[in-house]
Amino acid sequence: MIYVGCDHGGYEMKLAIMGFLKENGYEYADMGCGGEPVDYPDIAKAVCAEVVKSPENRGILVCGTGIGISIAANKIKGIRAALAYDYYAAKYTRLHNDANVICFGGRTMGTGSVLESLDVFLKTEFLGGRHKTRIDKISELEEN
Repeated sequence: MIYVGCDHGGYEMKLAIMGFLKENGYEYADMGCGGEPVDYPDIAKAVCAEVVKSPENRGILVCGTGIGISIAANKIKGIRAALAYDYYAAKYTRLHNDANVICFGGRTMGTGSVLESLDVFLKTEFLGGRHKTRIDKISELEEN
């Protein structure tokens, strides 16, 4: 399942993302907002609470720049959120970082670039191997 959320700065981009997900047959849940002013940490918390319930779950978060919502998401144990500013970043955050949440800037990124990045994020599998060792070390940081 894919969980999607945004603050008011990412609302229009969230609509485009949900259209892409629907068009491509992905199962998703809209976790807010509806365009009204909200605090992005609340949206990050709602999305990430669902993402951590299963390793197959993914999250998509959007705020004005993607920065604040990615910082908030990464405070939640088990979340590896990445602000993916282009295709390469989106691909390699899955390949090497096993990111389970992707973040975008609704006011700083173009829709075409976001949807291209989202597509590769959703289709790319984690490589494992030496990268798994690094992910394990990141998980240790959460424990300490």
